[in-house]
Amino acid sequence: MSEHTLEARRLLCPMPVIRTQDKIKTLEKGDKLTVICTDPGALNDIPAWCRINGHKVLETKEAEDEVIVVIEVGNGA
Repeated sequence: MSEHTLEARRLLCPMPVIRTQDKIKTLEKGDKLTVICTDPGALNDIPAWCRINGHKVLETKEAEDEVIVVIEVGNGA
């Protein structure tokens, strides 16, 4: 298992989800990906995408003007 970070600041919907999808395709099951966004819609969009694609959201939080989503890569990778 390894940990990765995806920089998605200043990207608007649907780009944070698309970048998350592209990054997860390069990872292995069990890896963790922290996605950092400034689009508030990502707080709902990324977890919804994860549910559909078999990944687990470990944490979501808002810090200042940022949305942070921590994902454990599942079978959908």
